[in-house]
Parts: sequence; structure tokens; C-alpha cells
Amino acid sequence: MSYRDLVKGWHEAVQALDREDWNLALELFSRIEEPSSKICFNMSCVHLLTGNPEAALQALDQTVTKDSCLAVGFFLRGMVHFQLERFPEALSDYVQALVNLRNNTFIDYKQLGLRYKLQAWEVLYNMAAVQCQLGLWEEATKSLEKAISKRPQGSSATLKAALDRIQKRTFLDVLQFPMGEIFRPRKKDVEQLNSMDFLGKPKVISSVNPNDKYIGFEPLRPQRIHWPVSPMEPVNPLKMDKLVRLKSTVQGNGGVG
Repeated sequence: MSYRDLVKGWHEAVQALDREDWNLALELFSRIEEPSSKICFNMSCVHLLTGNPEAALQALDQTVTKDSCLAVGFFLRGMVHFQLERFPEALSDYVQALVNLRNNTFIDYKQLGLRYKLQAWEVLYNMAAVQCQLGLWEEATKSLEKAISKRPQGSSATLKAALDRIQKRTFLDVLQFPMGEIFRPRKKDVEQLNSMDFLGKPKVISSVNPNDKYIGFEPLRPQRIHWPVSPMEPVNPLKMDKLVRLKSTVQGNGGVG
């Protein structure tokens, strides 16, 4: 599949998603040959919108297999595992997402076409929520304390309230990934879809002369050879008189012997 065909199919699927035509979006994404991690991620999002977490999980397995450094892929798969009550798998995913953050406070995926910032504190919060489900209350407390340290100052009230809930052995819900947010093709690539190809499409051009029946590429037209014609020299009267007298003499002598 050419890159142009990839962008075209990708863009059409995104348009279907924006119209909330989930089935068409899924069909268009599935037509893309050898889908990248981004396309697999998008398919998982559509499956979640249609209420099919098992299919979403399969798509996310392909996502992180194709790109083992995609932190947001592990983050979303952790959310799906939590939804399916597969808590050990969810905890493993959140740990991997945190590893792929590489000590950064966030990763902004805007340049990759996803309008989303994955925050380190969100990953830690969800880790704590899973640890609660596994009865790891002390570990959950430590995870939330780390989350508070990663969150910008002045906006940690929610985390402190969650910390109080853990101390009371109250379960937490995981933070959700915003549904409908997917990887989109670059705007520049989409704008070039309707532009002319670099080489353009071949066209057959006929002559403007209606009597010219040649059709084809002009430089390949068979060429006719036209010999140069020199202009006729003007007749010199003196030379003409000599020629007439010579002819008469020859005829009078009976020709040349």
C-alpha cells in the first residue's frame, strides 16, 4: 500500500469516526494493509466505543507489539484490563507505561496526531487503583504519594482526597482515557490528497490543427525531411545570347563530330 493510499484510508476512517459511524470507521481501518501501531490503537478505540472490550484488547496487544515504547498504548490497555477485572495484567501495563515515560512528568502526543497528554501522575493514580483491587494498600499509598509529587503544585486536592480514601480502605476508580481521541494523519498530508501527483497523470494531446491527425507525445512525432531549396538565380541576358548563338552554330555544322 502506497503512503498516499494509507493517508486516504486513514483520513476517511477518521471522518467516519467524527460522524460517529463506528462500524464504517472500523471497516475502513481494517482495510489498511499492514497497520501501524497508531492504526491498531485507533481500532481499539473504536471497539471501545462499540462496547467490545475484548476486541479492543486484541487491537491493543498488536499496538504495543508493534511499538513497545508507546506509553499511551500500555495506559489504555491497562484501563481495558481493569474493566475486564484482570487486575494483575492492568498493574503490569501501568508499570510499563510509567517506564516508557522515562521520568518525564508527561508525554504530549500532539505531534504524532493524538490530541492527548499522558501525565505521569495519572499513571500512578491508576496504579494505586489497581493495587487497591489487589489488596496492596501500602503500595497504593506509595503510588498516590508519588502521584502528588508529580502533579503540578496547587492541583493535588483530588489526589489527597484519594489518599484519604485509601487509608479508609476504599477502592478507587481508574482515570479514563478520553474516548474518541485517536491518532490522526498529518494535516499537511491530508491537504495534499487532492493535489496533483508529482509526475502528474499522462495526457494525450492532439494538435490544434484539425487536419493534423497525429495523436501522441509531440517529441516522438515522426519527422519529415525537408531539403533546403535555393532560390532561382536571375537570368543574365548576355549569357543567354551566347547560349543561343552556340546552339545555332552547332546545329548548322550538323552537330558535333
